Amino acid sequence: MSVVRWEPLRDFMTLREAMDRLFEDSFVGPRRREWLPAAEATLAVDMYQTDDAAVIKTSVPGVKPDDIDITISGNTMTITGETKEEEEVKEENYIRRERRFGSFSRSVLLPEGLEPDKAEASFEDGVLTLTIPKAPETKPKVIKVKGKKK
Repeated sequence: MSVVRWEPLRDFMTLREAMDRLFEDSFVGPRRREWLPAAEATLAVDMYQTDDAAVIKTSVPGVKPDDIDITISGNTMTITGETKEEEEVKEENYIRRERRFGSFSRSVLLPEGLEPDKAEASFEDGVLTLTIPKAPETKPKVIKVKGKKK
């Protein structure tokens, strides 16, 4: 059996997190989520790099490609768009309302050494994929070592 040192601040942080969760569940819980302003909606983004490019993926189900705008300014890429309701349903007829409609926006910082003017975007099955190629000087170069012949 190992001895674990008691750290009182660790317990206080746990208490603080519990209080934060209590207030969040009370005032911003699932019952009230539809009351959040549209400006608070963001996109979950996956970003990774290959040897040749940086790739950004995000899910935007129910959105048409024409309703999505992508801008790159400096090292900041911003995706904006809007989801629209398919049909009008009176508020009092809802049993549960969790889907969100309205505008969304997400900005992320891009790594250095990309060529944004050569970026390509594709949209398939609700997934937006943006590929931004790396500048030639930032791609890894392999240098072969040659030995002297005797």
